[in-house]
Amino acid sequence: MNSDPMELTLLMPCLNEANSIEVCVRKGVAALERLNIHGEVLIADNGSSDGSQKIAIAAGARVIDVPIRGYGSALMAGIEHARGRYIIMADADDSYDWSVIDPFVEKLRQGTELVMGCRLPKGGGTILPGAMPPLHRWLGNPVLSWIGRLFFGCPVQDFHCGMRGFSKERIQSLGLTTPGMEFASEMVIKATLARLRIEQTPITLHPDQRGRPPHLKTWRDGWRHLRFMMILSPNWVFLVPGLFLFLLGLVGFFLILPGTLWIGDIGLDVNTLLVSGLMCIIGFQCISFWALGRVFVSRKGIHPDDPLLTPLFRFIRLETGLMAGFATVVAGLALLLFGVHNWADVSFGNLEPTAALRIVIPAVTMIALGVQTIFSSFLMSMLGMLRSE
Repeated sequence: MNSDPMELTLLMPCLNEANSIEVCVRKGVAALERLNIHGEVLIADNGSSDGSQKIAIAAGARVIDVPIRGYGSALMAGIEHARGRYIIMADADDSYDWSVIDPFVEKLRQGTELVMGCRLPKGGGTILPGAMPPLHRWLGNPVLSWIGRLFFGCPVQDFHCGMRGFSKERIQSLGLTTPGMEFASEMVIKATLARLRIEQTPITLHPDQRGRPPHLKTWRDGWRHLRFMMILSPNWVFLVPGLFLFLLGLVGFFLILPGTLWIGDIGLDVNTLLVSGLMCIIGFQCISFWALGRVFVSRKGIHPDDPLLTPLFRFIRLETGLMAGFATVVAGLALLLFGVHNWADVSFGNLEPTAALRIVIPAVTMIALGVQTIFSSFLMSMLGMLRSE
């Protein structure tokens, strides 16, 4: 028996793969022997009822039972029980060729911490006829991968490729938690945020041999991936739309507050001023949510500290926020009192509506912004007391 530390685990999640599990295991065993690698084929079985476990063991694999259902649950258990220093994971339906693991092994040995396979032609990959539904090929995978690169700067073309290799130690350090299909996104996102060394290698996707409907549900699992990416990207979910709305609202205020703004035959007046105030309030709330979200994910260890934002958050403390908020509220109340003074000048009778609203709208907007600042400051201080688990 080889007493040297095991180098590589070939990890396959499995749920009723009796039609294909044997060929996948035999390809994996043959690849280990061909490359003279001290390794193993590990099956993380998620409750198969078709005899997949016995077939895998007979073909040369080690099988562990994972009672908690889900793609992510199976893989997390497999990673935990893997004996190899490196792990290459892929499905057990023969859609990924387990006999061609050479480029993954080579990159892992060179120090790459996450090696992503790429099925898409844009990254040099190949999708054989019938291997991927057209909706996934031309819409789902390209769009989600583009969003992943945009949101997180991940340097891969195929964000959701199921064949990937990685350092067991480095991936475990990420604290992966999602039990479902979004596990694939979580691994890439957290690896990118943790600045792991990530590379990709082109692969060929084959038609699967499962002989049953896929576990993947197009719209449900696509939404779960998108939702997870949005949750981990407060910059794009809150900051970008918040800044856009807030700045657009400010521009509207400055242009319309002095008087009617004419654009050709179109006159923008107090109605547009009211909409501008609404945009300022919503935009500022989004920016507050962004700041609160960044503090939360940083304290919980989900997102690393941003070197540019950490000094800013240290400067903006509870007292700073309270002073700014109360000052804004006082300014808004003072403007309202000025409006009441103007009203008193006409013995609290009828005011010219447009002139009155040019005072009331900015005043109410300032009061709302001030109150938001006060309560957001309190909540940020509460979140700042959290410690990463």
